[in-house]
Amino acid sequence: MISRRQTLGHAAAVVAMTAAGPVFAAPARPLIVNALGGLSDPNLDLGEKNPLRPAGKPFSVDDRVIADARAAGLDAVNVTLGYVSGPDDPHTATIAALDQWDALVLANPHDLTKILRPADFARARAEGKIGLVYGFQNSAQVGVHLERVDEYAARGVRVIQITYNDRNMMGGGSVAAESEPLTPLGHALIEKLNAAKIMVDLSHSGRQTCLDAIAASRAPISINHTGCRALTDLPRNKTDDELRGVARGGGFVGVYFMPFLTADGHPHASDAADHIVHALKVCGEDHVGIGTDGDPTGIDDLDGYKAALAKEIAQRVAAGVSAKGERPDTYPFVVELRGPGQYRTIVELLRARGVKARVINKVLGSNFVDFSRRVWA
Repeated sequence: MISRRQTLGHAAAVVAMTAAGPVFAAPARPLIVNALGGLSDPNLDLGEKNPLRPAGKPFSVDDRVIADARAAGLDAVNVTLGYVSGPDDPHTATIAALDQWDALVLANPHDLTKILRPADFARARAEGKIGLVYGFQNSAQVGVHLERVDEYAARGVRVIQITYNDRNMMGGGSVAAESEPLTPLGHALIEKLNAAKIMVDLSHSGRQTCLDAIAASRAPISINHTGCRALTDLPRNKTDDELRGVARGGGFVGVYFMPFLTADGHPHASDAADHIVHALKVCGEDHVGIGTDGDPTGIDDLDGYKAALAKEIAQRVAAGVSAKGERPDTYPFVVELRGPGQYRTIVELLRARGVKARVINKVLGSNFVDFSRRVWA
């Protein structure tokens, strides 16, 4: 029901980091918005949050998750909810997930708040809450029923990704042929999303579908979690043409902390910094951010996690949604960028590469907020 992001982890040592206090001290703490991430504790039931699991299984945000998010300095995150892949009915699964997340926000009024408009980012920060941007990583739950876009928007959904890894009715994903175009229904969906002021996210899309969508959209579009194909030639990463097209239209590109950053699937924190720097060169300083595809809380039992990961990869391969570059021996995260210290680490690496402080602050969060103004306002 949810993407593999929610099985990400970090070692038990980060618990001590969390207890030590926030990574960024106020009032100098920058605004941090994760353009695609999570807010969960995968230690509660390892492997539970598999995209192929039955819909409706309950989940929760516990004290550790909130403490880790606050220690990281996280102000808001675009969370994936609803159908991503698997046998469930996409619309039914998505409505169930919306009900769950709404109940979760209602049950945690001092810690969580929904982000519905650009001003809500500042409000969440001022109130000391973690803002949640509701987003989808597929549009299969819309299908031919374009009127559902308005239904989802009314429920607070503000981001819809056109495809997941496989091909759907809208176009090709990253495991489909790169020449797969945006379909006529995909064109109609983008027109509907523009009218509803919902972000068009092209993460996971194939190359031609991505380029077609950039050309089709009247509003700026985003690729909320990706890497740079010029540095690592894997389908989940985007070419300079795709990145440049997003930026030219006033859009946003978020760089992830995932195995696709290097060809061997074992990237270091320095590789993530290199991809961010490359994206800045291609897109400009106003159009790049971070979409980690990870949680502030991670897995403590890495040995146990390896067994769960091998099972999950096998399921994803069987379902035809496994991206090139993900294997049982590759963690779906950058080992050095786990836990609440991940943003501090990336800031230090960007500084070492000569990125100015004001640009780093844009990357950490303000660029995504500015992008939301261009789409939602």
